[in-house]
Amino acid sequence: MTLRIDISSVPSERLRFAASPLAELTAMLHVLAEPAHHPQLAAWAGDVWAGLRPELAERLREAEFLWRSSRAGFLVPSRPRLTLAEELDDVDRIEDETYVSAALTTTCGNNRVHFGAPSPLTDADARDRALDLAQARGALQEAFAERLLADPAAVRARVRQTLEQCAEAFFDDAWANAAVPLATDLRLKHHLLQRQGIGAALASVSSAVSLSPGGDRIIVDKLQDKAITANGTGVTFLPSVFGRPHLVVITAPGWQPVVQYPVAEPNPSEPVSLETVTLRLEALAHPVRLRLLRTLARGPHTTGELAHAWELSPPEVSRHLAHLRRAGLLTAQRHGRYVRYTLNLPDLTALGHDVLEAVLR
Repeated sequence: MTLRIDISSVPSERLRFAASPLAELTAMLHVLAEPAHHPQLAAWAGDVWAGLRPELAERLREAEFLWRSSRAGFLVPSRPRLTLAEELDDVDRIEDETYVSAALTTTCGNNRVHFGAPSPLTDADARDRALDLAQARGALQEAFAERLLADPAAVRARVRQTLEQCAEAFFDDAWANAAVPLATDLRLKHHLLQRQGIGAALASVSSAVSLSPGGDRIIVDKLQDKAITANGTGVTFLPSVFGRPHLVVITAPGWQPVVQYPVAEPNPSEPVSLETVTLRLEALAHPVRLRLLRTLARGPHTTGELAHAWELSPPEVSRHLAHLRRAGLLTAQRHGRYVRYTLNLPDLTALGHDVLEAVLR
């Protein structure tokens, strides 16, 4: 499963790397809404919540649908500015229909649902559909959607005020601390773009991001199967200190593709591909293979020993061992005329983490 961004008609200069204060604030807000996704930032999130004024804490909860499970497009700019205020000014210039559509998409909790034409601001059926979807998500979502559709200007002003209050409460300090790693990452990306091209720059974003062999598509290894076209608008890549482990890709209709990626760690581990995770889950889905693994967990065994232990035929055991080896859960070593199989315990132990990372990516 992959997300494919067609860049065949995009000039190379339209593939840009830049830092965005608003996108980083949005990443911080997601951490505050979903601290379990970011155990390395749990202490930071706890300190922020403890220091928030009650009114601001309530404001964050009432609008958290804009950044909790997915990100509203207007909060992840495709044309970053130097300051948060400048980016918020750009958001203010977005038409109501576009803003409301993006806000409802996240509020209703399904990035496959879009509110284009006719607009729920002007069409009764579209409005009822939006409210029904929001109601299914919960009372807070329904109330937010009702306020947004009744008075979008008031809601937009309140959201901006909330983000401005966040700047004073915690963002300004956190943004200043993030400046060095963000600048370091951007210097690396620009160097790679100039010296080695977009393929090398993408490879440095994440091993989950690559350039297709033909150079006309950006391939993102995510739990979705989708193809979009960037046309001439380009693609923007935004580094994030607070984004790990998420690889956020904005692909909503009407929005320029944006990829927000976590800056590299000092000694990064390579994420396991979705194909490998799937192979391992499929290998573990068979009860016979689980029995074989139980025996192999006690030490290396031959095919004959495993067949005898579980009263199976050697060919049947061989077939199951082949599945486990393809999934990378076993290693085989020959000793004379015998082949002994050993459980790859580190990869089996890491499978839970790998599944979680693949889901959150």
